[in-house]
Amino acid sequence: MDVTTILEDGSTHAGRGEIHAGWILQGRAIQDVWMIPRLQERWPGIEQLPGAGNWYGTTLRIYDPNLDAWRILWNDPATNFFSQQTARARGQDIVQEGPDPRGGSMRWTFSEIEPASFHWTAERSPNNENWRKEVDIRAHRV
Repeated sequence: MDVTTILEDGSTHAGRGEIHAGWILQGRAIQDVWMIPRLQERWPGIEQLPGAGNWYGTTLRIYDPNLDAWRILWNDPATNFFSQQTARARGQDIVQEGPDPRGGSMRWTFSEIEPASFHWTAERSPNNENWRKEVDIRAHRV
């Protein structure tokens, strides 16, 4: 994946990462692992990507038929970040929303979804009105 972070002052930083995903729990859930930087580029003392840090976390995506939505659990022990969200289709996109552990709300959106690629954005808002994009990712299957 190609990663762009957008800081509060508007400056951007680019990096690369990788995602590994698959069905788990006898097809009842999806688990993925997101890494920035890529596994082959990780070594002690590596510089972190401004605005993203050093991601090495996992997502559990479990469908809840009572909600008709996916329950999302993200945990990144490398940055000590944990969140819970709910995901639903919105048109052709998949939108995950939930409280931001730093305060306010988060919205993570998968768009331009194709068999071998997708576009992912992370936004946050202090009041659910003024959203600011923090991360922009273009992922491609290799």
